[in-house]
Amino acid sequence: MAAEGKKSTESVGRLYSRASFVGYKGSKVNQYHHTALLRIEGVRSGEATKWYLGKRVAYIYKGKKADSRGKKFRVIWGKVTRSHGTSGAVRAKFRTNLPPTALGATVRVMLYPSSI
Repeated sequence: MAAEGKKSTESVGRLYSRASFVGYKGSKVNQYHHTALLRIEGVRSGEATKWYLGKRVAYIYKGKKADSRGKKFRVIWGKVTRSHGTSGAVRAKFRTNLPPTALGATVRVMLYPSSI
């Protein structure tokens, strides 16, 4: 029990789902860098991806030099556009294309905007 006069520390939880950047959209010969393929944790069917359509996506990385505010972390924002296949992958478009060094990296799928 928390002592009287002290606030209890409850865990709030994450406001995002984790996903992996697994590649770019492609065909037999071409690769389309403007569309990223994401694998969201816990999503294993095409039906389950419908809830994530339209959600914001953030790729957070660390730059070499600090910006004007003294921060080294930077963000590329995107949006989930549609599902990709039947096994739970989704397509996302980012404001600037994700760099190849981001392959396999973790991105955040924000739980907003919500359609509930």
